[in-house]
Amino acid sequence: MRFFALIFLILSSPVLLSGQNDSVTQKQDTSQNRVFLLQEVERDGEVLPEIAIREVKIVGNRGLPRKVIVRRYDRMIYNLKKVYPYAVIVREKMDEVNRNLGQITDEKERKKYLRGIEEYVLGEYEDDIRNMTITQGKLLIKLIDRETRNTSFELIKQYRGGFSASFWQGIARIFGTNLKAEYDPYGEDAMMEILVLQIESGML
Repeated sequence: MRFFALIFLILSSPVLLSGQNDSVTQKQDTSQNRVFLLQEVERDGEVLPEIAIREVKIVGNRGLPRKVIVRRYDRMIYNLKKVYPYAVIVREKMDEVNRNLGQITDEKERKKYLRGIEEYVLGEYEDDIRNMTITQGKLLIKLIDRETRNTSFELIKQYRGGFSASFWQGIARIFGTNLKAEYDPYGEDAMMEILVLQIESGML
């Protein structure tokens, strides 16, 4: 579907304006370098550090036949293995573009560099992204949030402006997608997170 190819192109070769990448980079750094303050708790005469963790609820779906559950599980694995590499590409391309643009001061050269990146990305990946299903596109948007720690809407708004972000969000809504979708590894995306970790470790 060409819509997802265009979103992928926008996110993997962002047109940066002066100083606009600072807030995104800061948001990433803040998320990656979290600090947890441990409290001291005395248990059985021994003082130990302790931190409260979120409760995890595991609920079995009794209403669906086993074959249906297995089929959905297998389908999610298939879709994730197809789209996860592209979320990684978006993250890596954004890092590359930000890093290289920081070394290019001439505006004409910056535009030339970005055109080259866009042509490369479009030529290299458009056919694959164009053939994504709606379900795969939704997973890609969630995984981009996982990899960059920013929603697709936030990234487009940061790099292309609020009007462009709102425009693409409107198009996304037509396809039943939401560029503001956030990745929740402890909630609705818990199973996805387990599968992605298995993909990353080479188990899948």
